[in-house]
Amino acid sequence: MKTKKMISVIVSIVLTVLVFGQAAGQERSANFVTVSGKVVDSNSDRPVAFANVYVPGTHVGTVANLDGNFTLKISKNLNADKIAISHLGYKVTEFEVEQRIGKYTQFPLKPHSITLQEVLVKPHDPREIVLKALDYKEKNYTTSPHLLTGFYRETIKQRNDYISIAEAVIKIYQAPVTSPIRHNQVKVVQGRKSADVEDADTLILKLQAGPKMANIMDFVRNEEIIVDRETIDWYEYELLDVVSIEGRSNFVIGFTPRVTLPFALNIGKFYICTESYAFTMADFSVDLSDRNKAAKHFIKRKPLRLRFTPRNTRYLITYTNVDDTYHLNYIRSEMEFFADWRRRLFRTNYNVMVEMAVTQRESENVSRFSRQEAFSSRSILADDVSVYFEEDFWGDYNYIEPDQSIESAIRKLNRTLESMQNKNK
Repeated sequence: MKTKKMISVIVSIVLTVLVFGQAAGQERSANFVTVSGKVVDSNSDRPVAFANVYVPGTHVGTVANLDGNFTLKISKNLNADKIAISHLGYKVTEFEVEQRIGKYTQFPLKPHSITLQEVLVKPHDPREIVLKALDYKEKNYTTSPHLLTGFYRETIKQRNDYISIAEAVIKIYQAPVTSPIRHNQVKVVQGRKSADVEDADTLILKLQAGPKMANIMDFVRNEEIIVDRETIDWYEYELLDVVSIEGRSNFVIGFTPRVTLPFALNIGKFYICTESYAFTMADFSVDLSDRNKAAKHFIKRKPLRLRFTPRNTRYLITYTNVDDTYHLNYIRSEMEFFADWRRRLFRTNYNVMVEMAVTQRESENVSRFSRQEAFSSRSILADDVSVYFEEDFWGDYNYIEPDQSIESAIRKLNRTLESMQNKNK
């Protein structure tokens, strides 16, 4: 039987000491304008999380954070007069740039529902829709290599406190959709980390191959992450709904395991365009009905006496349409678990989050990275970058605004660093 390559946040659990370091930010000229604000529901004023924010007709954009906040840096060379914002279930809305430059404003989106009368109503076999989406990959996605610029963030929380935050601007060599995912490469352009935002217990968690793992989660190019032609019958499929994404109607196909295997499968939803049969989004989690079986897919290394119990997982992968071709847009994974030592009464709750937004795409003069440049699957981002949380650290690069809890942790870290520096004077 074919071996399933599970989608997992690989966590190396080791005993270690984190060391404070120094880094030098890169100076860049202000050759961009900045538009920032909060994406909200026009009816309720509630924040719209993870909305896609972009310059129409270009490959420049970012993603709003959990609180709906975003900052988009637009090169002056683009001469952009509008930005567009889209999200599942809302109308794509364009906003004037000039009147919002340098200001923080709200960006309201109007809900948009699709009635069945708007879609060609006929019996649909959801399994055949998924199979058709697999067959149409070459039609819907890029068949030439691209160079992606992305913003990557990983956080680890112990109970309610952040014990690690690491961020980086990354470059991704994205091979054609017809090539194996192993041909993709990642390199770190610049990055920063917290040391310990809070004092942790003796157990320290680190994410191995974080930026590379985020890239591997591109399930269109790495079908085995969820489903491919050989594993399609491991799942039951159900047509749940028809919704609007970027102004196009999409089937919502639910999938659940129909077979029992030695490893955990997934439970979730595919979003597939009703016209092009392109995968536009996947929202799913690992089946935790057998937690011992699921646990084997998450831990890379741990002390012998440590018990690891997964509690919740969630994975979100989205694609955006530019000139009738779909491109990877945003990836987010979250995992919550308990860790406790045998023969001890108390267990500790941990939460690991990884997210990556593609902020720019290029198709001209694209080449692979050298072996020395490429981020290794054995590397740990938090070990490779230094502590450096100054303002304007990212220069011209677009990034994902930290949500309120992360921003609060960063402010706390900055106060700690300032206190340490004053003591050393």
